[in-house]
Amino acid sequence: MSTSTRLSFRIEAEALDSRARAAVFQTLHGTVRTPIFMPVGTQATVKAQDPASLEASGSRVLLANTYHLLLRPGAEVFRKTGGIHRFMSWPHSVLTDSGGFQIFSLPHSRSMREEGAVFQSYLDGRSILLSPETSIETQMAIGSDIMMALDQCVPSTVDEPTALAAMELTHRWAARSLAARGDSPQAMFGIVQGALHPGLRRASADALCAMEFDGFAIGGLAVGEGKSEREDTCELTAALLPRNLPRYLMGVGTPLDILEAVHRGVDMFDCIIPTQVAQRGGAFTSRGYLQLRRGVYKTSESPLDPACSCPTCARYSRAYLHHLTKCKETLGWQLLGLHNIFFYHRLMENIRSSILAGAFAAFRRAHRETLLADDLDNPVTPMRRNAPRKLTRGAYRIHTAIEGFSSILHEASGEIMHSRTAPMDEARRLYVEQSRLGERLAPVDGSSEVVVWDVGLGAGANAMAAIECYEAAVAGGVRPMRIVSFENDLDSLRLAFKNSDLFPYLRHGGPAGILKSGVWHSKTHAGLSWELLEGDFLEHLHRAPAPDLVFYDMFSGKTCASAWTTEAFRQIRAACGAGDVELFTYTCSTASRVAMLAAGFQVARGRNAGEKLETTIACTSLALARARGRDVLGADWLAKWERSAAKFPADLPVEERPAFEELIRSLPQFLALVPPPTP
Repeated sequence: MSTSTRLSFRIEAEALDSRARAAVFQTLHGTVRTPIFMPVGTQATVKAQDPASLEASGSRVLLANTYHLLLRPGAEVFRKTGGIHRFMSWPHSVLTDSGGFQIFSLPHSRSMREEGAVFQSYLDGRSILLSPETSIETQMAIGSDIMMALDQCVPSTVDEPTALAAMELTHRWAARSLAARGDSPQAMFGIVQGALHPGLRRASADALCAMEFDGFAIGGLAVGEGKSEREDTCELTAALLPRNLPRYLMGVGTPLDILEAVHRGVDMFDCIIPTQVAQRGGAFTSRGYLQLRRGVYKTSESPLDPACSCPTCARYSRAYLHHLTKCKETLGWQLLGLHNIFFYHRLMENIRSSILAGAFAAFRRAHRETLLADDLDNPVTPMRRNAPRKLTRGAYRIHTAIEGFSSILHEASGEIMHSRTAPMDEARRLYVEQSRLGERLAPVDGSSEVVVWDVGLGAGANAMAAIECYEAAVAGGVRPMRIVSFENDLDSLRLAFKNSDLFPYLRHGGPAGILKSGVWHSKTHAGLSWELLEGDFLEHLHRAPAPDLVFYDMFSGKTCASAWTTEAFRQIRAACGAGDVELFTYTCSTASRVAMLAAGFQVARGRNAGEKLETTIACTSLALARARGRDVLGADWLAKWERSAAKFPADLPVEERPAFEELIRSLPQFLALVPPPTP
């Protein structure tokens, strides 16, 4: 069992009728009293706040992120400037996250391997390996008081085998993180994983508690589960952790979430919510949650919160804050963010005082409803409801994710277009950004139009993301772009278009033109056009011009088996001709990848999308794929394929399997590297 050697953690009081506790520990930069909330300063700054205001509000620990700081300004800057405290003029403690969650969640190519996480920098496109050793080396250069071991975070709702593999990798990385720290005086926390599976949470806690960490974090929550699931998993995990070390719940949450987690035995919290909701005009107060955009505050001279003594409440009226919010002035974000951070700190102080006084249960009962309520003085009047909207059409239904965005569900198969990520977010990061469409649009001597095949139009997100990219780049000069969409059932687009308040990206002339006549030419950008080939993709692909990029977003092989066969990819490869073409798709299945390989494509790993830790890029040129920094499948994938139960495409006759195996093993991408040309 771990014992703290760096934080001198000491419990001062425990609630008799709860697992809540008040404690104190010592970092390299001062005393920390718990429970404590840590404002998020991802890039060595809390958004819209200055260090002096944060200090005055009661902030004593800030959170910064290794992933972002490794990219910019870089570890060497921290070494030369004396660490993050001097760099950002912050005299108190800093905790650095390791970068594992950001690699999972941010829209960059990345893949998890035993040695670490390979990701593509969103600044310059470089491929960088973030290993446990690199993460800890960077955190040591940053000079944080508390470092986090590198972990693999997966969506909390993943199946048990996926969660098990991620957990076991996290444990191996944890041991390497501790070894990399050496004799540094900086404290380090391990991160318990296991998704929503109680047995895995127990196994993770057992494994990590056998290591010499100075505290433990509860990771892998607030990434897809419901509130009750989060609370149950938090309670289970906290009870498994050592009593004599701090417990940290990562990325959670609202004031009520924090109160409930303290009740379950957690000491430390971080979350972007205080500044995030402030940017949108939200404020937490003693009278409930206020949305300052509401017209009821337009002439209100009352302070934001009459029970608050923060600088915002002491000086500014709700009317002024309403005005700043409506005008989207940065000052409004700053003032509301300052108040929210102040509110969080006062809440933590009051929780701590109630624990020390033996009155936590009464405090929790008295504050649960207020922390959950909207404005108690100006209740929101329910809007008169119109007739229920029609949420279905043909084979499709509108699905609303727990994250709040809408997407399209295919009822017969249960497949959801964009189940864990908003449609346009996924379209941008998986197709437009990853394909570097903006770069391809740049004019070069003798260049012709850029042709984008949008295979599986669906509700139009991929095509609209490409149009958005073109319209943003046109001011700098672009080549013409022609989008060719393939779809055999337009009901999904018609349903989304009819409910464009739920799919705002469709409020554009393009979708209306496609639905009306199957073709659209931009009136404002002469080089931009979009056309539809309706019907079976494989029957119509020969009618389209050769593509430069293929966005392959067909339903899975279970629903649309013919789209994932070797023959289908052979036809696509033949249509590409001798051109430099890349195909991007959401799948990472071995069967699909091997079908692409057999069809003549070179295949690489793509960035994550939703619950998938990898996607796939198929290329016509191995040398150009490597020159672009694509993570081309190599010997490690080939070894995995050799062991796979999905070794062969479903359409491959048994008698052809031996020759097929020899073909795959002899492909150029699995042989020695060749010198890449200039892309």
